[in-house]
Amino acid sequence: MSELDPKEVKLLSDILALVLEEQQGQAVAALETLRRRAQRNSTTGGALKNLFQVISADPSRAQPTERRRSSTTRARAEKQEMPDSYRTQLREMADSINRLDRDLRSITAQNESLKAQLYLTQQSRAELQTHLAAMQLSTARNPKPLMIVAA
Repeated sequence: MSELDPKEVKLLSDILALVLEEQQGQAVAALETLRRRAQRNSTTGGALKNLFQVISADPSRAQPTERRRSSTTRARAEKQEMPDSYRTQLREMADSINRLDRDLRSITAQNESLKAQLYLTQQSRAELQTHLAAMQLSTARNPKPLMIVAA
């Protein structure tokens, strides 16, 4: 192995990260993942062993070259900006949700107030209709005094 394949180094780092995970059961899952990835990438145990030997013999070879390092630095900066932009978006969405929640409460209270006013108006209308009907009935029973005099 004269030069390290970046894919192999990434694969190895992913596997090590999974194996060293401190959560219970992660090591077993990492080993199963290792088997699946090895089968998918046609990576043999010997290739991984050789990769370990090359890295342990010359750790500087595992470091990316200057060109890769600058692109890696850019990628890290972009990854750093992405969580910041996600946090900003999340904060804006949370503010929007809070504002909408306040608006909803305000509109709900206004709706309840209008319902109460409508109920009072309906009651007043019913009372007025009852009063008007009573007046019409009393007027129909008692002829006006002018009619009595004229008769």
